[in-house]
Amino acid sequence: MSYTGPGFDPPQPRRSLRGPLTVALAALVPGALLGWAVYAAVDGPGNGGSSAGASATASASASSGAPSSTTPSPSGDRKPSASPTAEEPPSPSASPSAPAASGPLKGKVVVIDPGHNPGNFRHTAEINRQVDIGTNRKECDTTGTSTDDGYAEARFTLDVAHRMRALLEEQGATVKLTQDADRPFGPCVDERARIGNAAKADAVVSLHADGSGAGNRGFHVILPGAVDAGAADTRAIVGPSRDLGERIAGNFVRVTGSAPSNYVGGGTGLVTRKDLGGLNLSTVPKVFVECGNMRDSKDAALLTSGAWRQKAARGISDGIVSFLRG
Repeated sequence: MSYTGPGFDPPQPRRSLRGPLTVALAALVPGALLGWAVYAAVDGPGNGGSSAGASATASASASSGAPSSTTPSPSGDRKPSASPTAEEPPSPSASPSAPAASGPLKGKVVVIDPGHNPGNFRHTAEINRQVDIGTNRKECDTTGTSTDDGYAEARFTLDVAHRMRALLEEQGATVKLTQDADRPFGPCVDERARIGNAAKADAVVSLHADGSGAGNRGFHVILPGAVDAGAADTRAIVGPSRDLGERIAGNFVRVTGSAPSNYVGGGTGLVTRKDLGGLNLSTVPKVFVECGNMRDSKDAALLTSGAWRQKAARGISDGIVSFLRG
């Protein structure tokens, strides 16, 4: 993923993240930094690397402001084209019309946005058309990336979305997907935002996996920056979206044992961007989750594991539940 776009905010100096995470999550889950500290102390599962090196690399990148070796990815940013071959089938999809069960999230609406669409690679002309994202115009969508073995990001995101839907519906939430491989391509990034807005969602999470260089590892959560331009006005959602993102980051570490990104975010697992249409055009709390780097062999081993994808779905869902319950 590229972090050199015109509206990208470089990782901010650590804003006493331990405080917000510890205070916001103390009653429910460890904060992203606290969870990562525990992870580092016990060399938690699913990483296979040292936290010290990752943190140093991320801090150096953040302080220098140098662009990473990533290639652009979600919301109209380009990634390597991937066709849906050599991959595990997605998990069975629960009925999208299943009534919400009784539970603590009854009455809450969650929109899950599986990044890209398995059919996008057949419709390159359509997904390359420009759409308005408020700050400028960008491609409707992209094909997404894939592992070196051909496991497509679009298949990964849909599988995790199905797992999340089942978990959240068990809590009583009404869950909507922006796409379920039920259309030839898309939706475009502007329509993805409108779907969450029209649903009056209490939380929206866009699922992705990165296409960075080998050796770049870990997850990160992308938060909306303050934008007020054209059709975009994120000022009202910046605060609640950060709260949502911090809770997801803390729970992702806790459940998966994966480390925050070692190449963006300064070791916090949090990145702010202003160039993504799916965030710019949202009027409800929304974040992107890059669950790992498909182009790194160690991360790819996790992303292609059904057992790990279940953990990822649980970690993200637990963060959403924490956010919605306050």
